[in-house]
Amino acid sequence: MNLEDLALRLRAADGSARMRAAMDAGSSPYPPAAELLVERCGIEPDFFVRDMLTWALTRLPADRTVPLLVEELSSPFPQARSQSLHTLSKIGDPRALPALTSALLHDEEDEVARAAWRAAVALTPMGERPALAAALATELGLRSRECWRTLSDSLVRLGESARDPLEHRAATGAFLVRVHSRATLLLLDGLAPSFPTAVEEAERLALEVAAPPRSTAD
Repeated sequence: MNLEDLALRLRAADGSARMRAAMDAGSSPYPPAAELLVERCGIEPDFFVRDMLTWALTRLPADRTVPLLVEELSSPFPQARSQSLHTLSKIGDPRALPALTSALLHDEEDEVARAAWRAAVALTPMGERPALAAALATELGLRSRECWRTLSDSLVRLGESARDPLEHRAATGAFLVRVHSRATLLLLDGLAPSFPTAVEEAERLALEVAAPPRSTAD
């Protein structure tokens, strides 16, 4: 594979041409292309092309890609951090786990934090899951509803490791924290068919608890 030609194709104005270039890079894996593909992930504007770049990187040796992706986690550019986290979660190499710092789990950029939650769940071994669940639980009730959905999915994937921090936050947190915690518990227990339904039911329960008792006077 000619790296200069690949670089030129990945910079094409036409998104379908960039998609084809990324697809070709994955179809004919060439380890020296790793640096170019990782760099492009950080600046590629098209979501679907970025996903193809991730696929191409998963086709290369982890010994080559993981160190490059870990280095990107300290980038000042949110897309570089989030796409690298996404790619690391797809590669699934546990050597990346030490790089998933608290700063990334609580990144001020929502897309980075969401990618960090997914990556952490994918890479964290069973024995370390309770600590991860406790860290993720501090994000309950914060950010956008899309972040709520991602966080709930991440905690549900942690299984019973997430129950104690969820129950604690459901009992002691502010109103939105209680709602988000209860919704996640409903999903964990299979008592809600979808995230929106879980949130609706959790809001109802939280309002019932917050409501003053009715007077028994006639």
